[in-house]
Amino acid sequence: MSPRHLLRAFERWRRADAALVLATVFETEGSTYSKAGAQMLIDAEGNFQGMLSGGCLEGDLAHRAREVLTTGTPQQVSYDLGSNDEELWGLGVGCDGLMRIFLQPLTSANSYQPFAAMAEVYESLQLGAAATVLSSTGSDFQAGMSEVISGINALQEINAGEPADWLRTGMQTVLRTRRSYRQTFERGDSTVDVLFASLRPPPNVLVLGAGLDAEPVVRLISDLGWRVTVQDHRPAYIEKGNFSCADRVLNCAASDLLTELDLSLYDAAIVMSHHLQTDRSYLELLAESTLAYIGLLGPRERRRRLLHDLGDAGAKLAGRVHGPAGLNIGGRGPASIALSIVAEMHQVLMQDEA
Repeated sequence: MSPRHLLRAFERWRRADAALVLATVFETEGSTYSKAGAQMLIDAEGNFQGMLSGGCLEGDLAHRAREVLTTGTPQQVSYDLGSNDEELWGLGVGCDGLMRIFLQPLTSANSYQPFAAMAEVYESLQLGAAATVLSSTGSDFQAGMSEVISGINALQEINAGEPADWLRTGMQTVLRTRRSYRQTFERGDSTVDVLFASLRPPPNVLVLGAGLDAEPVVRLISDLGWRVTVQDHRPAYIEKGNFSCADRVLNCAASDLLTELDLSLYDAAIVMSHHLQTDRSYLELLAESTLAYIGLLGPRERRRRLLHDLGDAGAKLAGRVHGPAGLNIGGRGPASIALSIVAEMHQVLMQDEA
């Protein structure tokens, strides 16, 4: 589930002053639908956005969320989905693995924290990290206390006072590794259990070319909840194209692209103008970027020729240009080609979550 889907639902609920519960996976064992750090939001009526189990547990989580809102107290819940004890759970889910989930209330009374701060990190396009106290044997740290930090080290205060060094260190570790983890600390007479969660904004993709074959590519990217910008140097292509689901649509010469956007905010690009000189210009600009994935439409010989003609710029692109773009999944036509391209891009960008 992309954080963008959560953010849209969160903003609707917040405008309506609805009471919510944030459910966060903090530990898993075996095969599970979600891993540590995965989130979903649940309202008082049991409506939810996001899925943690693929449908196995969401009904029970909605019931428990109502308890959390009634008491105002965070709650931990464990589901041993590999257990045969149906009487214990009464769920009959037929899933596998073990999943532990932390439920905490979000209301106007607590300014919807910590998710409001997490939402700001997601919208900033910067990596972030959150530290949430799951439990504590003492009174100095209470379950649900949280701190959020962005990838540019701009701390957002949620509780009074600066976070302790041990919390800051844990969040900085998450920023480096991009992985969530749980750790227990001994602080004086207290044992404090903390989840350090990775806050990853949705990938931001640049589609360079607005032909008819770009439309299904843009739709698939949008359906994933990712950000997408469409650019073409030909006004007619922009005017005729259906790119209502794109976040931005640009019409400028390739040479002016860097005056219109900041490539450092993007994770991937797909070069598909079908115009040799324009594709060469785009690749030359992308050579100076740190994009993890660059897809190029056309046969291998076309890619080889373009990179050769670019000289030093082509050398900088070595290993990052996938051409012909897309996985070999069979099928023909714009929709199948779009699926193969987006699947390959997804594989590259999400490989550290595999």
